[in-house]
Amino acid sequence: MATKLIKCGWIVSMDPAVGDLKDAEILIDGDRIVAIGKSLEADADEVIDAPAMIAMPGLVNAHMHTWQTGLRAIGCEWAHGEYFKYLHGGMATQYGPEDNYLGNLIGALNQIDGGCTTLNDYCHNITSTEQAERSIDALQDAGIRAVFTMGAGKLPPEREKVEPFEKRINPRERVTHIRKRLVDDGALVTMALGVAGPHWAEMEPTRINLRLAREMGLRSSTHATKRPELAVDPRGYYPLIEEGLVGADHSVVHGNYLSDDELKRLFDVGVTFCATVQTELRGYAGDPLVGRVKALGGTCSLGVDVEPRVSGEMFREMQIALLYALSVCQRENARDRKPAFSVVPIRSREALAWATIGGAEALGLADRIGTLSPGKKADIVLLDGNDLNLFPVHDPVLSIVEQANQGNVHTVLIDGVVRKKDGKLVFPEAVRRQRMVELAASVDRIMGEAAYVPFGR
Repeated sequence: MATKLIKCGWIVSMDPAVGDLKDAEILIDGDRIVAIGKSLEADADEVIDAPAMIAMPGLVNAHMHTWQTGLRAIGCEWAHGEYFKYLHGGMATQYGPEDNYLGNLIGALNQIDGGCTTLNDYCHNITSTEQAERSIDALQDAGIRAVFTMGAGKLPPEREKVEPFEKRINPRERVTHIRKRLVDDGALVTMALGVAGPHWAEMEPTRINLRLAREMGLRSSTHATKRPELAVDPRGYYPLIEEGLVGADHSVVHGNYLSDDELKRLFDVGVTFCATVQTELRGYAGDPLVGRVKALGGTCSLGVDVEPRVSGEMFREMQIALLYALSVCQRENARDRKPAFSVVPIRSREALAWATIGGAEALGLADRIGTLSPGKKADIVLLDGNDLNLFPVHDPVLSIVEQANQGNVHTVLIDGVVRKKDGKLVFPEAVRRQRMVELAASVDRIMGEAAYVPFGR
């Protein structure tokens, strides 16, 4: 197998056994890291000379509806409920297999471009097996590490009347078919099941979907976005906890309105949590979960969620998550009339853990990704420390979390394969440009069919 040696200015490994290193090296054999240290004196087939670069684990976007890529920013100023009115009730129902392919391809390429090596593609507009197939094709063509989390599709209003979402069950035949395609849980693209959950569905369909996921050997994930009194089943997750239907194989997204008791009960049975802070600050009154999960002794994950409303850049998601969590600490400290903090209540390294280790744990991939460690997959990002917004680098962790952005991503390796080099994606440029033209035409058609008129038209 081919070997690569990366000679770095700084290494932020996120692995306590490795630590942070200055002027050190990473040796890769095939798809895995085999050694990290100073002066490894290793002969390699390829040397990446990066003395001004910060090496870090690839970011993990633990929750994104990638099919929505072509609708970027159209809903930033939508009022309460308009996301569901215009997108779920309208535009989503016009998507076909090729529309999904184009959104997923361009969305996944953008994630790689921004230093994200792993994406949880929560694909919840699937109405046919072919639509699911083409969504997966796009992830594989992009070369990103991905979990394809397949959910129930969005139906036109007339069909919703007879097939309401709160009773929707993932079709067994479709789940079985896609599971056969994504049977290798060690592959670059794997599968999970998207389940509506008690905030959005009746309890019995939720039970059936969770049992189906377990039967197929799949992780599952639900959205928790409603106050208890507004949930389809106000009992929330309690029956599922008691029946053992949610545990370490399940992830809850959002969860802003979960009570302290319900959150702890979920945490105690091993459920992981994903905060999508940009989205939640736009529409939810409850604070994002990062601080509450920290208080329980856990590590939250982060996701971008919906690009029609927020930036798809994981550096921005991480920075905003940290700033808001710090603001909550200050607010609660003042409310309780406590002395000013003598040390920062949440360190920048912890925010980086949300965007790396936390995501790996939420996707069941912590044995493979999330840290730069010998034996783990070579999912590595190099940031250019000579960029004007980063230079000079004094503390690489602070540079990553507090200062970096997508434009600083110089090199990206996924599974040991270089996917971005010298600041440019290695994906064929002519193909990318053509797919971008096709995506623009796709979403123009979709908006027209849904009678949605964007600004200025």
